[in-house]
Amino acid sequence: MIGDKLNVKEEHVRVAEHIMELVLPGIKSSGGKFIITIAGESGAGKSEIASALSEQLSTKGINSIILQQDDYFVYPPKTNAGMREKNIKHVGPSEVQLTLLNRNIRDILDGNEGLEKPLVIYEEDRITGETIQLGGIKVIIVEGTYTSLLQNVHQRIFIDRTNRDTKESRKERGREDQDKYLEKILDIEHEIISSHKTRADIIVTRDYDVRVNDAITQKN
Repeated sequence: MIGDKLNVKEEHVRVAEHIMELVLPGIKSSGGKFIITIAGESGAGKSEIASALSEQLSTKGINSIILQQDDYFVYPPKTNAGMREKNIKHVGPSEVQLTLLNRNIRDILDGNEGLEKPLVIYEEDRITGETIQLGGIKVIIVEGTYTSLLQNVHQRIFIDRTNRDTKESRKERGREDQDKYLEKILDIEHEIISSHKTRADIIVTRDYDVRVNDAITQKN
């Protein structure tokens, strides 16, 4: 998304270093491209950790790209906010073109060298498109609130920080007015997204510790 503001801090870099240690064996043993999702609530640090992880991978000579769920919303951000104001039941995974994102991931894994995808221009409240070249790319990091729901993923990461934990981060980002209506929306998102924690292979705690989800590990 053009216009997104990142504030990568020391804790994001530390988390990314730990995540890289955990995912590196799987990446190296993978015969093709490797898909990682980073999910969590608004302001949890998804974009920052994705950016830091991409940087860490580059130190190992591994090229990566980041796909933002924000580019896959049905409506551009300001229009989508208006839809929510008209009907708060609009909030949820149906706001996002998850089917298209799943198809794009499948195309990547099938060996397509070019990816045509949506691109949001935030300030213009507009969705356009772009083509990403995938030659030489090994890892695709997909970040966004509902990315735990995606298919054909090698490693799912979940940031376990609630809308109460992320209030200061959201103020710093400055995308939305921090009012009671927004908090109501975030409460709805929390009820949806918190259940996705059980899907994660790796969990980032509210204090930015990193741990493996033993229940998933034993299941696999």
